[in-house]
Amino acid sequence: MNVSIGGYSFNNTYLEGKMDVFGYLETVKYRYKLNVADLWNGFFIDRGTGPIYQLAEESYIRKIREALDEKEMSVVNFAVDGAHLWDPDPEVRKRLHDNALVHLRASVILGAKTVRMDTGGSYHDVETMTEEQFDYTVRTYREFAQFASDNGFVIGPENHMGASLLPREMKRIAEAVDHPAFGFLVHLGRWKADREEGDKLVAPWAYHTHFDEKTAVSGDALNTIATLKDAGYKGYWGIEYNAPKRQYLETERLLGMVKKLLADEADLRSEG
Repeated sequence: MNVSIGGYSFNNTYLEGKMDVFGYLETVKYRYKLNVADLWNGFFIDRGTGPIYQLAEESYIRKIREALDEKEMSVVNFAVDGAHLWDPDPEVRKRLHDNALVHLRASVILGAKTVRMDTGGSYHDVETMTEEQFDYTVRTYREFAQFASDNGFVIGPENHMGASLLPREMKRIAEAVDHPAFGFLVHLGRWKADREEGDKLVAPWAYHTHFDEKTAVSGDALNTIATLKDAGYKGYWGIEYNAPKRQYLETERLLGMVKKLLADEADLRSEG
C-alpha cells in the first residue's frame, strides 16, 4: 500500500528537541515499517534565517542520503519551505530563486522523486495572481520543471499559500506551464474556493497527496481517493498532521485511518 508520513507531522517533536531528520528516518522505517521518506526541509534548515531559509551544508545533505541508503529508503517527496517563487520585491524574489536552486541541487543528492516548491503569496489572504506574478510563476516553474526532468523527478506547488489555495488558479498555472515534469502536491480538500470540486480540478496533475486529520474523517474521503485514481493517480497517499501532543500515537492513528480508506475504496472499485 503506497502510504507515507510527511515530516511536518513531527514538527512539534522537533521543536521539543526530541527528533532530528535522522530520528525521523528511524521512526518511519522501524516504528511504522515504511520504506519511503516524505521529507520536509524544516528538519535541516536554519529557521533563524526565515522567510528565506538557509539549507544545511551539502555535506549534511549527503549524510541524509547515506542514512536513506543504509535503510534502503527512497524519498517519495521533498517538501521545501522558504524557497517559494513569488514575492512583490524583486530583490527578495531573486534571493528566493537562488535558494530554490540550492534546494533543487539537494533534491538530486537526496534522490527525491517529487519536490514541492510553493507559489508564494500569503498564508491568510487569497487572491488571483496579477499578470506579472502569473507570467513570472509560469516561466520559473518551466525552468524548474526542465531541471527536474533532466534529473529524474517532478516538481510543483502544494495548495499551501496565496493563489495556490484556489484550484482554478492551480489549473491555470498547470495548463500554462505545460511540462511533463510539472505537477501538484495535492493537500486534499484544502481550498479557499470551489471546495467541492477543487481536488477534481487539479487531479490530472497530482504527483503526491497529503491527508490531514480533517480530510481523513471527511465524508468525502472515499470519493476523493476515487476521483484521483480515476484521473490516473498512482502515487503515494501521504499523511501530514502536526498533532499538538502524542505525535507518535496520532500519526499511527491517522496512518491506520488512511490505510483503511484505501482498502475500502479498493473494495468498492472491485465490486463495481
